[in-house]
This record gives sequence, C-alpha cells and structure tokens, in this order.
Amino acid sequence: MRPYILAETNWKALKDQDVDVVVLPWGATEAHNYHMPYATDVIEADAIAAASAKIAWENGTKVMVLPTIPFGVNTGQADIKLDINLNPSTQLAILDDIVAVLNRQGIKKLLVLNSHGGNDFKPMLRELGLRYPEMFLVSCFWIQAADRKQFFDAPGDHADEMETSLLLHLRPDLVLPLEEAGEGKERKSKIKGIREGWAWSERQWSMVTADTGVGNPKAATKEKGAAFLKAAAQNIAGLLSEIANVAINDRYGD
Repeated sequence: MRPYILAETNWKALKDQDVDVVVLPWGATEAHNYHMPYATDVIEADAIAAASAKIAWENGTKVMVLPTIPFGVNTGQADIKLDINLNPSTQLAILDDIVAVLNRQGIKKLLVLNSHGGNDFKPMLRELGLRYPEMFLVSCFWIQAADRKQFFDAPGDHADEMETSLLLHLRPDLVLPLEEAGEGKERKSKIKGIREGWAWSERQWSMVTADTGVGNPKAATKEKGAAFLKAAAQNIAGLLSEIANVAINDRYGD
C-alpha cells in the first residue's frame, strides 16, 4: 500500500491522516499511432502522479493522489474510432463536484495534473475559483515540467519520440516494435498565423495525420523515457511541496 495513492489506501489508514494537497491526474483515451495503446495518456498520468507524490511524501508533504480520469477532450478526433470525448463543460461539472468534496472536507489545495494536450483546465479553474474563493486551485501539464529538448531529438506532441520512450519504460508489453509505427508526419495548416502559433484553430486529426501520430517515434528508447520521467517527477514533487506549504492568503511576494 502506498499511503499517498487513494486507490490503494484504506479507511483505517486514512481517517486520521492529514491531507494538505490533492492531485487529480487527468488523461485521455485515444489512438496513439499504430504502435501505442489507447491508454497511453492514462498510463503516463498514473506514473508521473505516483512518482511525484512519492518524492513529495518522503520529503514530508501530506499529498494524496486521486484515481486518474481516463477521458479527455477529443473534439478534434470525432471520426477516429473509439477516441472517447468529454466536452469541456462535462469536465467542468466533474471538477466542480470534486472541488466541492475537498472544500467541504477542509482540503483546500488541488493540483490538476494534466496528461493530454486537448485538455485545458485554465478557464475551468478560473470559474471554480469564483465559486470556491477559499480554495487554491492549480493546474500543471506535466509534459512541460522538464525540458524535453534535453532528452529527445525529434519534435512532436502525440505518440512521438517522447511518449514512445515513456511507454517503452513504463509498459513495454503494450508497445509494438517500432518498425510497425507510422512516421507521425504532420500536415501543417495553410494559414500563416496558425502555423506560426499566434492564431489557433483545433486540429482535425484525420486531416493532420495519417497514422494518428504527430512526431517521429523511431528514435525512442526506454532509457530516454526513464530519464525524462525522473526529471519531471522531481520538479512536480517540488511544486507539490510548495503548494502544500504556502499560505493561501499569503502566496505572493516581491
């Protein structure tokens, strides 16, 4: 039993246990090129949440990790078979219910640990912050917690070298041989502002990529995945400790 993982702990251990910060990992269920499982984002969320919480817990932070939400926003992938979509309004309703529980029980700090590029929790946390002004609500896209350029060569953001390396480290039994993977070639928008990143439109996945991947996974290794996860977990563990220790009404300084 890991005492910082809610799914593994029990009422006997938990009823008198302090909880200063809760982590809600949030993934997605979607195709990841030809070679990776639909649960890739969930597997990554489980692993990074647990690794980060372990470090924080061992450093004295009273953290608790909730079960990972397995479905995310996949509105751009409506025609990809069994990519399961939660609309942002549904996510907000789920978050509202969870935040209400924490607030009612006196647990005032929540980190939403995002593991899917289609999820965007900032607008939701803005709205919930008005409903629950006594709560400290934080989001983190864990993939941004470490500098991926230090670990990986090929750019990408879906079933790419990075994600493939992580799954080769975490669940190699679920990854097909890399010679079976597609190249993850991305078709770019014809609109200049969107290509350059200062304008935005949702990517229609089947128009963008033939194999559902974005980024070439061929150079992936389990060693790269282990190193990147370790670096990200260290940084997120530090974030958890800072969230737990900061006074909600005194969290800004010079």
